[in-house]
Amino acid sequence: MNKRIDIKISFRCNNLCLFCAQGHKRDMYPDRPAKTVAAELKKAWKDGVRGVVFTGGEPSLHPAVLSLVQQAKKTGFTSIQLQTNGRTLAYPGFCADLVKAGLTEFGPSLHGATPATHDALTGSAGSFPQSVTGISNAVKTGLPVITNTVITAANYKELPAIAALLIRLGVKQYQFAFVHIVGTAAENKKTLVPRKTAVMPYVKKALDLGLKRGIPCYTEAIPFCLMKGYENCVAESMIPAGPVADADRFIKDYAVYRRDEGKARGPRCPKCSYFGRCEGPWREYPELYGWKEFKPVPARKKP
Repeated sequence: MNKRIDIKISFRCNNLCLFCAQGHKRDMYPDRPAKTVAAELKKAWKDGVRGVVFTGGEPSLHPAVLSLVQQAKKTGFTSIQLQTNGRTLAYPGFCADLVKAGLTEFGPSLHGATPATHDALTGSAGSFPQSVTGISNAVKTGLPVITNTVITAANYKELPAIAALLIRLGVKQYQFAFVHIVGTAAENKKTLVPRKTAVMPYVKKALDLGLKRGIPCYTEAIPFCLMKGYENCVAESMIPAGPVADADRFIKDYAVYRRDEGKARGPRCPKCSYFGRCEGPWREYPELYGWKEFKPVPARKKP
């Protein structure tokens, strides 16, 4: 699997998501200078990294986003993704400009099947039709469109409907990421964070819709013990390794960070047959709800 660098180029955003893992960084950090990004791209390339994802915040609001995509292509990166809320993709011509600059993949998000749900979570009225139009425009370019949906208490019952909408829009792949209780999500955790066991029937129905059509679909931050029959949909098994260039720190290897710092495993986890593969939930989840939901999966008996 090729390595990929995640560069957070801007914490500006045209949404105010209730679940934003970046919290209030928009008020603390300026846009990442283009020269800094160029240097990080060159260093990553020398270290054997061949993929880059520009993230934020909303990276499309960085005034030099097109030239940064061009710089990534010029440096030699073969996979160049823009992770976005999709709203700016609704503007005529912007998708084409990104493709011309060298983008190879769109990574928009959608957090509801209806304007009411999506807009309530993004804190921005009118964001739903813009994001849907943006996804549609991205699909029309012919490049792969890989979407992300954050699972919250407000939208988990809509996950099958969200999947159906994404399929109609023609996305190549979709993913459901359980809310990470940091940033503004931590501030809203009492109303925002559902129990993982409560969401699973809806998650599996949403995955079924894609799997039946041959569409790759995944979950993130949901351990193997809750994914019986859907183990191949655990995203952590296929997330590219590599560094993360954040505002206040540089993570050398995000996979190592998740395993050693970001996530946790409970007292019964060593008994699970997936212990060697499973990262466990983000550590903030058991701090809120404990470990009772997570039950070790016994090893299969040999015939």
